[in-house]
This record gives sequence, structure tokens and C-alpha cells, in this order.
Amino acid sequence: MSAVEARAFLDEERTVTCATIGPRGWPHLMPLWYVLRRTAPAGELGSMVTPTDHDVQLWAWTYGASQKVRNVERDARATLQIEAGELYHELRGVMLECEVAVHRDLETVSALGREILTRNAAPRGEPPVELPADAVTAIAKQAAKRVALQFVELRRSSWDHRKLGGVY
Repeated sequence: MSAVEARAFLDEERTVTCATIGPRGWPHLMPLWYVLRRTAPAGELGSMVTPTDHDVQLWAWTYGASQKVRNVERDARATLQIEAGELYHELRGVMLECEVAVHRDLETVSALGREILTRNAAPRGEPPVELPADAVTAIAKQAAKRVALQFVELRRSSWDHRKLGGVY
């Protein structure tokens, strides 16, 4: 996929499979809902991460006590895969090798939770809907138990079998 096609694909999909290295050295794979955020100017990402030439970063939230968080605290690398298609000639996807920054401050986590749930509250292709007040309250309560994961892309691979024209 071109960079424009990959961006459109990432905008369209909602779930990423996140692979980290578990405590016994085996890959640990888990699905996450995500949002794309514009990259911050250099220097605003913290000392462990550096921005790439890509204009967006993938962000997700999860429970702070989860295995994937313990894994990235031990080894800040993750591989992400977003894929679609059922038949071979429909398969397409993007794989990202990333460094992961874990954000724990309540406002960052709450804002991300609202953003993720707003994105997923409306059917695909429809504009986002405003979250009801009780949903915003529930997100604020959940945020105390959660962290924000910022995935800083280092390398990318993509594929789109629809372009193969039936020739494999």
C-alpha cells in the first residue's frame, strides 16, 4: 500500500492486534481498539521515543495491571497488525514495529478513553456521535485503572491482495 492507502486503511479499521514479549519470551497477542493522533512536534514525546516521518501515531488504552503493560515496561517494543479481508484475494493489512510509551496521567488517559469510545460509538462511515453524560462519567472512573499506550512507529510493512488481480 502507498502511504495514503495505508493511512486510509488505518482510519477505516478499529481493532489492532498488539504483540509484546511475554515473561517467558513468547509473543503475547491481544486486541485493542485504537485511534490515530497527529504526531507531536519533536521534543514533546519524551526521551525514549522519536517521531518518524509518518504524520500519525496509533494510541490505545488498556488496564494498567494488564500483561501487555507489564511486558512493555520490561521491553518497550511492540508489533502491531491491523488486517481485513476474508478470502485470500481480499486480504490487506498494515504491520507496524513500534516503541511504546506508557502514559499514566489521568487527563491523558481520560481524554484518550473518550476519543476511542466516541470513534467506536458510531457505525463505520458515519460521523462520530457525542457520548452521553453517563458514558463520560464511566470513562472517567475507568481511567483511574487504565493507561494510555502511545505506539511510535519505527518500521512499516503493508499488503493488499486486491491489487494482485487474481494472480498469485
